[in-house]
Amino acid sequence: MKRAFLSLLAIAAISFTSCSDDDNVVTRSNLNLDINGLENLGNDYKYEGWIIVNGSPVSTGVFTVNDSGTLSQTSFQLDKVQLAAATKFVLSIEPTNDTDPSPANTKILAGDFSGNSASISSTSIVGNFSAAAGKYILATPTDGMANNERSGVWFLDNSSGSAVAGLTLPTLSAGWKYEGWAVIDGTPVTTGTFTAVDSADDNAATSIFKGSVNNGPGYPGEDFIQNAPTGLTFPTDLRGRTIVISVEPDPDNSPSPFTLKPLAHQIPIDAVDHSVLTMGAGPVATISGTVTR
Repeated sequence: MKRAFLSLLAIAAISFTSCSDDDNVVTRSNLNLDINGLENLGNDYKYEGWIIVNGSPVSTGVFTVNDSGTLSQTSFQLDKVQLAAATKFVLSIEPTNDTDPSPANTKILAGDFSGNSASISSTSIVGNFSAAAGKYILATPTDGMANNERSGVWFLDNSSGSAVAGLTLPTLSAGWKYEGWAVIDGTPVTTGTFTAVDSADDNAATSIFKGSVNNGPGYPGEDFIQNAPTGLTFPTDLRGRTIVISVEPDPDNSPSPFTLKPLAHQIPIDAVDHSVLTMGAGPVATISGTVTR
């Protein structure tokens, strides 16, 4: 009798365990990511997904991206009820050692669910660059002399006789800034970060490259007069080099340009200093993907 009773207990225990495992499977559901165009953030930052449930963010997990753009993980198990109730997906850039349970300001992709999928893009959360345009001149106003004029770039338009903003760019979401670059012999050299196209950039008073006479006009730009990076020589001649406007995370993950580059232009070999040059579309104006549940 005792042996029969113990056998019944064992069967009951097995049945209970099996039901618990089945219940766990039933209450979880997969979220799958299909995204191209993300870059390797290095060791200090990672990507983190979020679903918006009843107006609140719920983390879907973190992942990294290698130099080939491959995600370290593309499928994440989530609470089935929460995932079904999600109205939106957001992807953010977070510090690797993150102690904040909320998403950072640097949100790079977002999109609303329609049925079991969401089309996500940087356009809806970072900025829409479809109407982006840029003009600039070559000049070196900070050295106080009318020489080396092709060793500086300023994003302004002086074609009317008076300087006005040369860039047409949307206001960025919190967590992002613009940055200008001159790619000299394959090396990108910053002209400074900025958020307003009609004001001096963030490093106007602290740049190590420009001359010492003044800070230059009240627009983004830079003179490459001194303290050249290793391998380069300043002053230089920017003709034949490429000028780029990128969109950078703030805080920035790297001293190099970020993936989003809405404007670019190779300076003509015969470009004339102090004359307006026009930028074209850059190599990457948007990043997009699809999320399915």
